[in-house]
Formats: sequence, C-alpha cells, structure tokens
Amino acid sequence: MGDFNLALVIVAVVVCVVVFLFNVYLLVNYQHPDDANQAYFPKFVVVLGLSVAAISILMLPADVANRQACRHAIYNGACSLTLPMKDLWLAVYILDAVLVFFVIPFAMFYYEGDQDKSVGKRIKSALLWMVTTAIVCALVLGILYGLVGKVDFTVRHLSSSTTSFPSTWTFNSGQQCIGSGVHQCSAYSASPSSEKTWTMRTTFPEYVVALATIVGSVLFAIFGGVGIACLPLGLIFSFIRRPKAVITRSQYIKEATELGKKARELKKAAEALHQEERSGSKGRKFRKNVKEVEKELFQLEEDVKLLEEVYPQGEKAETTWALTVLGYLAKFVLGILGLVVSVAWVAHIIIYLLIDPPLSPFLNEVFIKLDDIWGLLGTIAFAFFCFYLLVAVIAGAMMLGLRLVFITIHPMKWGATLMNSFLFNVGLILLCSISVIQFCSTAFAYYAQATAAQEIFGHTLESLRGIKYLYKYNVFQIAFVVLAGLTFVYYAAFGWRRKKPSGRFQLST
Repeated sequence: MGDFNLALVIVAVVVCVVVFLFNVYLLVNYQHPDDANQAYFPKFVVVLGLSVAAISILMLPADVANRQACRHAIYNGACSLTLPMKDLWLAVYILDAVLVFFVIPFAMFYYEGDQDKSVGKRIKSALLWMVTTAIVCALVLGILYGLVGKVDFTVRHLSSSTTSFPSTWTFNSGQQCIGSGVHQCSAYSASPSSEKTWTMRTTFPEYVVALATIVGSVLFAIFGGVGIACLPLGLIFSFIRRPKAVITRSQYIKEATELGKKARELKKAAEALHQEERSGSKGRKFRKNVKEVEKELFQLEEDVKLLEEVYPQGEKAETTWALTVLGYLAKFVLGILGLVVSVAWVAHIIIYLLIDPPLSPFLNEVFIKLDDIWGLLGTIAFAFFCFYLLVAVIAGAMMLGLRLVFITIHPMKWGATLMNSFLFNVGLILLCSISVIQFCSTAFAYYAQATAAQEIFGHTLESLRGIKYLYKYNVFQIAFVVLAGLTFVYYAAFGWRRKKPSGRFQLST
C-alpha cells in the first residue's frame, strides 16, 4: 500500500463514531422534557452539526498526522498521502456552510412555528424563509465571486544559467549564481523589481469557505476574545461566591417566599408583554422589555438553583451538600487550569503572531517536544488548545447575551435545554469552528506546516482580494487580544460581585 497508513484510517473512523455517540449522549441529557419523543428533525440537525464541528476541529491534528506519511519525501508530490485532506476539508466546510445558512434556520423556523398550525403549513412557512435566505446568499456569493473571486500571490522572479556539474563549488557573496551573465538567483539580494503579482481565480468551494471564515472570524474575535477571559475567571469567581454553609429551615422559607413573589411578578410582566405583542407593538421599547424579562428569568432560575444548593432536602441531604462542595472545588481547579491555558493562548498570539518577526515559536515547540516524548501527545495537546477556543466562544456568547440587548440568550442547561437554544448554539459553534481552524493553522503554522489546511486557510485565504488585508494587518488577532484584556479587567473589578435583579420592566401597558 506504499505510504497508505491503515492505522490512521481506522483511528479516523473510530473517532467519527465516538464523536457521533457522544453528541447523541449530550442531546439526550441536555434536552428539555417537553422535547422528549418529538422534534426529531431538529434533534438530527443538532447531532449532525455537533459532529461536523467536532470532526472539523479534529481534522487539523489528523492533517498533521497525515502529512507524516511524506516526511521522508523530497517534495510533497513524491508520495501518496493516507487521506485526501484537501477534498475532505472542502467537503466538511461546504457542509458546515449549508448547515449554518440553510438547514439550521429551517429547523429553527419549523420548531418555533405556530403549534396550532398543521405540520404541512409549518414546513411551508419554514421553507419560504429558507428559500428566501438561499436566494439572497446565492446572489451575494455569485456577485462577489464574479467580481473579486481572485487571489493575488506575490512572487519573486529568479533565474539562473546552467553548467556542467563541477567537482567543487565556488559560491560567495559576490558570486551567488551559476555560470556567467546577469541573473537574479538569490531572493535575499534580488531587486524589488523582481517581485511580480500572480493572479488566478480561486475555486468556488474555496471562496465559499473563505467568506464563511470571515463571518465566523468576526464572531470569533468578539465572543472568543471575551470568552477566553470569562471562561476561567467565571469558574474561579463562582468558587469565591459559593455558599459557605447550609441555611436553616426558617431562612429557606423566607427566601423561597421571596422567590415566589418574584416569579409572580415575572409572570405578570410576561403576560403584559404577550398582550402588547398581540396588539402589534414590537418596537425598540418592547424588545428591551423582552430582554429584561429574559434576564430576570435567567437570574431567578439561578437563584432557585442556589437555594436548592444551600438547603438540600431528602434522605441524602448530607451527601448532596458534600457533592455541592466538591463541585465548587472542581470549578476552582478547572478555573485555575483554564486560566493557565488562556494566558498561554494570549501570550502565544502576542509572541508568535503580533510581533514581527516572532520572538519564539512558543507553543509550536511545546507540541513538537511532546510528540518526541510520545507520538500522539503533541497532537492531543494541539487538539485540546483548539477545542478550548471553541468552548471560550460559547462562554463569551453567554456572557454578552446577558448584557447586550441585541444578543439573544440561549443558555445550555442539563436536562432543560429547548431545541431552539440547541440549534442556535450549534449554529454558532459551526460558524466559529471554521475560524478556529483558520486561527489555529495560523497560530501553529510551524507545527502544522505543509498541511492541506495551510494551503486553504493560509495561502488562498490570505491572498484573496478584499480580504487579505484583514489578515495581513492581524485585525482579528488584535481585536481578540484587546477584548480579552478588557474582559479580564472587567472581571477583576466586578466579577466577584453577585448581580442582583433590577425588577424593572418598562411596560407600556
């Protein structure tokens, strides 16, 4: 089989099956009881989307391992690679784009449709929205591809004469070329006039991936920059704000009565908003009130959960309290570990990406040394750092969703997550997973060199007309680091405080 590595194929198949089964497990345990034994199509989309996102992240370590098949070859085409990674990359990310822009919106429109309507009418309404979205996306993609769907590669024209193979070579700083005559054969000493621009049209699939990457990069820079700081600090401050002891029964009754009063107020506010919606009033004030009710409801649910923690009931109350204490200790440990990873990420971005030339390969060298210890150790660490970024994106979206009016809250809760929240978060994960891969292939270019991912996300994406300047001047990396710093300052100043509900709903009715 030549360079064909059967073991790599077996590992790839096993990992895909494990990822699929794990995502089914997440769906079953996170879904809301109201969605049990129904909403099968949205559930299928959720499992498929999570699987595509996870596999796409794991494909970069697989790409690096796949490249090892040709590590002894003089040039890339001198051997047969185990897996056709470039074709797999394009297939996965075309599927990613189809899920994000067509399938997930259709599933959300169908799930959130009027339950009083028949299934046929709900499908028709969802299809109408999806077809409209498809037409708009197709027009935008077609126009952009026709106008600016080209890549401009900057190359240097070098030349040299030929001569018979000599017994000795007499090259020096004054004689760098073979033979006589005027030639520019050294890239270091060639004149600026030797630089040429080589223009070619990119393929349409690569262009779709590139545009999806840009959209994802904007979200990734915002949510990822915030999440890389709030993810570990949120866990640490959760430990700091933890309940220190079990409350008495009288305290429990008092707090439960107060929470019941807040719940009745929220119910009144929700009913008033429902009447306001029926009257056709959906202006800015209405949306602000809806956002306030969502925030208060989320805070109320957190307060109920905290009250249940500080007053465990039942025959195993002591065991429940012990598990609660251990849970907060686990959050603290995970927060410390996460903080180390976050600091390492930010330091690596500054050292390797923002400073030119890089001060050090930093994490690239760490992965290479881990590979020297054990073949897959560096690959596992590499995959962990990529997955951590994806988790940070979700944490950042949750934090901003609680504070910004124009971002909808879609919390993920064990045993209480509705399918629309599932679909929203899966869409966000899929959209940002492309950017995470592009970001990792750039940040770990030394470790992941000569891979198919670098060919797509490095050479093509960073030379695409109208887009290349965003990468040339490190716009997304700078935004990521700045937002991470601002979030760290915010948490250091206010993160230890427990946010109290305002109880204010500016209702017009």
